[in-house]
Amino acid sequence: MTETVGEIESAALANYAPPQLETLTLDIHPGRIAVLTVNRPERMNSQTVTMFAEFGTAAHALRDTGARALIIRGAGERAFCTGFDLDEISVITRMGIREFLQFQELAAGGMAALRQLPFPVIAAVNGAASGGGLSLALAADFRLIAPHAKFNAAFVRVGLSVGELSNSWQLTRLIGYGRAAELSFTGRVVGAEEAVRIGLANRIVAGDRLLDEAFTVARAIAEHPLGAVRMTKRALQRNQEIGSFATALELERRGRALLACIDESDAR
Repeated sequence: MTETVGEIESAALANYAPPQLETLTLDIHPGRIAVLTVNRPERMNSQTVTMFAEFGTAAHALRDTGARALIIRGAGERAFCTGFDLDEISVITRMGIREFLQFQELAAGGMAALRQLPFPVIAAVNGAASGGGLSLALAADFRLIAPHAKFNAAFVRVGLSVGELSNSWQLTRLIGYGRAAELSFTGRVVGAEEAVRIGLANRIVAGDRLLDEAFTVARAIAEHPLGAVRMTKRALQRNQEIGSFATALELERRGRALLACIDESDAR
């Protein structure tokens, strides 16, 4: 007998073993909701070379779980992710050109792998999201934030460019060129209310309810047919990357044709 999509997903979850991670934790919750936690609260959840590699490891592990949504959060209450840990800067400065290029590709690849997951990704931003932490928040499809959340593209402050980890592409499309330029050139901090007003975040949720609200949204997503959600994400993301209305319509027509071939009872 042919297995249904639901049976295949259940089998994948039953056999799921979380990857061995040092700086992140990855859990699958009831309802097929995955939670990825940046787990360095003692260092304000700052990033390391190891963490950048683990973003890719976690994303690739998630693709095979049958998860319906992913929540990204930071451990503790103070920070979502504060960018690269400057105490590890010597690790980078010792790299040769080829090794540093490999590191850049590794870091960007980890963020891209999270963004390209076939199911929705929600960032629950419970504090500062700075530099590479902003990049991590932007890898999500949308952002729920605590009242004390704050964002900044801090790269210029340390002599770097916003052209890192896809920030220059993501920011200009999310908030427009003018706003992206101002934030990138100044590195100034954007508070929660401004973040929502300019479209950097979706809405503010009380800090003690942030994770619960992220789960509520994720469960609402999980109730919809698998194929419909995945094709919706594909259409939204791909149409960010094309400038032709006719091509956008063609992409939508193809997605609709594929969905017409899916037995919705098998896609839940």
